[in-house]
Amino acid sequence: MSLSAEYKTILDNAIRALHERTFFAQYPEHPSPKIYGETADEDGRSKFQAALNNKFEELDQHRAEKWEGCEESPYTQEPLGITYPSFSVETLIERASDSFEAWRKASPEDRAAVLIDSLEKIKGRFFEIAYATMHTTGQGYMMAFQASGPHASDRALEAIAAGYEELKRFPEEVLWDKPMGKYNLRLHKSWKAMPKGIAVIIGCSTFPTWNSVPGIYASLITGNPVIIKPHPGAVIPIAIVTSEISKSLQEAGFPVDVCQLAVDTYEKMITRDLAEHPDVKIIDYTGNSEFGTYLEHLPGKSVFTEKTGVNSVILESVENIDKVAQNLAFSIALYSGQMCTAPQNLFVPKDGIRTPEEQVSFDDFAQKLVDSINDLVDNPKAGPFVLGCIQNRKTCDRIENAEKLDGKVWLKSRTIENPQFKNARISTPVILEVDENNQDLFSKELFGPIALLIKTNDTRASVALARKIAEEHGAITCGAYTTDPDMKEYISDQMSLAATPVSFNLVGSIYVNQHAGFSDFHVTGGNPAGNASFTNPEYVIKRFTWVGFREPV
Repeated sequence: MSLSAEYKTILDNAIRALHERTFFAQYPEHPSPKIYGETADEDGRSKFQAALNNKFEELDQHRAEKWEGCEESPYTQEPLGITYPSFSVETLIERASDSFEAWRKASPEDRAAVLIDSLEKIKGRFFEIAYATMHTTGQGYMMAFQASGPHASDRALEAIAAGYEELKRFPEEVLWDKPMGKYNLRLHKSWKAMPKGIAVIIGCSTFPTWNSVPGIYASLITGNPVIIKPHPGAVIPIAIVTSEISKSLQEAGFPVDVCQLAVDTYEKMITRDLAEHPDVKIIDYTGNSEFGTYLEHLPGKSVFTEKTGVNSVILESVENIDKVAQNLAFSIALYSGQMCTAPQNLFVPKDGIRTPEEQVSFDDFAQKLVDSINDLVDNPKAGPFVLGCIQNRKTCDRIENAEKLDGKVWLKSRTIENPQFKNARISTPVILEVDENNQDLFSKELFGPIALLIKTNDTRASVALARKIAEEHGAITCGAYTTDPDMKEYISDQMSLAATPVSFNLVGSIYVNQHAGFSDFHVTGGNPAGNASFTNPEYVIKRFTWVGFREPV
């Protein structure tokens, strides 16, 4: 498959967007999802429902050794009943190895053409993927559509563009001519970008496509065969993506085993066996810090991780305290705090928050935040759809236990009814006031809709705590509210030393949780929240090596 004029334009636009960092979306979500077809939503829902209680047979992974699947919908709390072809680790490795030769010898242009073609195919299944994401992760419908559809595909295209640019950074060959006085020394020099080998992508349960496709496409564009190991509880969204990659590979004449799905169950997981296999050279991982740190220390691997982060919000002075409380309430409630970018620790000075009209006390701000959360979750047109569902039952236990922690409970968690799914697993946010000396409590991630209000001596003390937590335990985001230019510069400087990006003074419809493809780097790789950042150059160049050849002319 050659890089057609249409696909070349898509690639050129994506590369330009990488450099300009302004808004760009090859796969937009606005002005309406109907841009993907008037009946696309209904068709996608029907296709997802047809997949339930059936074998998923689109992968072209033949001679299945078993058929396995154990997904459950957080909305119905019933099994999906979908099974997938399952293979031993040795079979997966053998097939990936057999496909390596053809894929590594393909030109960057041919690889880019195949991969962009797969994204164009995936575009036609955005709504099917949205319902699949809803009923595995518990995300609300609109988030599931945006995150697993347009946003994920833009992140995938971003990885293609970054990889392609690095592969084309240097010339393939040159005549090297060095003057030596009476004669010139002339060499013919050439270089090959050699992929490192088999890549394994280890998916997570909350964002099975958005967090996985950057690594998938970064490894594929650089010539590496990929084995995708999804979380057992969230397979169907990435299975659909994998099937479309397989179709594009097959149509272009490449082995479908260049990209395989490796399904397992909770009872017998194959993650460690895959990761430790000597033929696996690249690993991408999203998940808890303990397993991520283990992967980072495996010898002979290029490992890219996104792990646990403890995200802070620093409040000093604001223009409108009510708008700030509403913005933070939404950020805390969005997908029930199950986002790696969700705020957890809100640092507020003991003397309160300065506004143009008055000094808002700590207690008054706490009450405003509680009222804003209640207003949101009790709104029948907003609450159930912003909260979504709790993906993992263990998160429900964590929420329940949070109310027993050493602190004042400002807001207890409760459940509300989803009008479409009576059995939906829902827990509203819990808000606690915690003493600033209780660092053991707020220095660890409390995954889920749990937020801590921490009273500090002053704003500089807030910054010091936020920086320390980021440096020692990791942070992916930080929010800050200040109308003082000097304080803004101080916060920027201190948090940059902790390799933590800061979003200042967010109100309205932009939230600290959100990162935009082609503009925001997701995770910096500079603190314990993860060692990689998509998509920066390091994210792709560590997946291949340059090898040179010389010969006298």
